[in-house]
Amino acid sequence: MRVVLQRVTSASVSVRQQTVGEISNGLLILAGIAHDDTTTEADWLANKTAELRIFEDTNGKMNHSLVDTGGSALVVSQFTLLADCQKGRRPAFTDAATPELAKKLYEHYADALRARGIRVEQGSFGADMKVSLTNDGPVTIVIDREP
Repeated sequence: MRVVLQRVTSASVSVRQQTVGEISNGLLILAGIAHDDTTTEADWLANKTAELRIFEDTNGKMNHSLVDTGGSALVVSQFTLLADCQKGRRPAFTDAATPELAKKLYEHYADALRARGIRVEQGSFGADMKVSLTNDGPVTIVIDREP
């Protein structure tokens, strides 16, 4: 499982020109699920996401987490994060989970964030989505959790 965390002052996701998720201060989270991922990886990443100190304190130091700031999360599924580009010019997605498994673990990850007290909005799994964001910093962190 791989997540890309982008600290934002605002983010939204739309499907067919309809907004399906929107947040102000917090994290836009792009989540890619691998074929061998389980709820163990999803839980570990949710805890890491919630507690990672990437928000500034009053001195401008990254000392606060999403939980500390009361920020929100916009979680968007993105299987292309699992692209293998080592050979040729076309990415291979053989490491990506089946849609059934990916949706289950995507929902589990979002629910695990909610269990930490975080307000979570989500994209529409499997849809052609348009994501808009205003990066804060910019701060972008990639976290992989190997099974």
